[in-house]
Amino acid sequence: FTRGETQAIVTTTLGTKMDEQFVDDLEKGETRKRFLLHYNFPPYSVGETGRIGSTSRREIGHGNLARRALESILPDESEFPYTLRIVSEITESNGSSSMASVCGGCLSLMDAGVPIKKPVAGVAMGLVMEGNRYAILSDIAGAEDHYGDMDFKVTGTEDGITALQMDIKVGGINAMILSEALEQAKKGRLHILNIMTQAIEKPREEISQYAPRIMTISINPDKIRDVIGPGGKMIRSITEETGAKIDINDDGTINIASADGEAAQAAIARIRAITAEAEIGETYLGTVSRIVDFGAFVEIIPGLDGLLHISEISDRRVRDVRDELKEGQQIMVKCIGKEGNKIKLSRKAVLQEEKAQAQEG
Repeated sequence: FTRGETQAIVTTTLGTKMDEQFVDDLEKGETRKRFLLHYNFPPYSVGETGRIGSTSRREIGHGNLARRALESILPDESEFPYTLRIVSEITESNGSSSMASVCGGCLSLMDAGVPIKKPVAGVAMGLVMEGNRYAILSDIAGAEDHYGDMDFKVTGTEDGITALQMDIKVGGINAMILSEALEQAKKGRLHILNIMTQAIEKPREEISQYAPRIMTISINPDKIRDVIGPGGKMIRSITEETGAKIDINDDGTINIASADGEAAQAAIARIRAITAEAEIGETYLGTVSRIVDFGAFVEIIPGLDGLLHISEISDRRVRDVRDELKEGQQIMVKCIGKEGNKIKLSRKAVLQEEKAQAQEG
């Protein structure tokens, strides 16, 4: 993004929930941020030499302003479950580089395919006062900022303001000057937005081919421990086999991220198999796992057994279960009921359905 003698190269990176920033807060405890904005202001951007080391106060302040300006237009996590990181590299500065970061950040988000609510632009307003006379300046340059009496940054959409920041060198300004500055800033903001929409009017329909595809599924929260496995063994094996990143929330929501769509589908299939539950009325091909005097236990889904009572084994009277079934034998059974974790199965119902179909045929 270039405006006058100020230029910023702004990039957006999409990541998974595991890429969120973790912050240890003394009062709130551990907090997470899914939107990060880093503003870098190297000395060469203003024709100087200097050491590039830790983040300066200027970079922290300008970065926070740009982040606040863009945060309100981001989609909800349920709609777009990505972690977003914007990096603004200032390559030239003679004016408000923070506002260039806002404009460039908005364009970058749209180019990345982030479904933002509205485009955002920003403009820096200045003020020159002498006695009772004053002049409000739009889009101030470095000299106007240095010699002027106010640096008033305003960001927003065509509908309203998203962030403000004011630095003044005078004792104060009255409501009339503030109102006039805001109205002048609105005209400048709308003009910039019009230019920006000529470059890219709306967010792209598809995200980059290099960005991870995140798919979301929901499971029974009681099944979370089965997906994780003892010591995380199961989830590690799924990750290693498919290459997908898996993030599990306490409410049973699972995000599967992978740049390869087939790998993500493979991970989903594995999770579905682990968390599958019997549905009443469904027919399954099961394996007899154990025979008892009152019936047999049949595994219908890996790790999930149901009871096939002796009265449901056949459409005729059965004296001994072992006369009809053997351990390891595969049979078709129908789920006829569930009581808590107990599943009732019937082979008789399947046999009756097969007879009815044969008679109709």
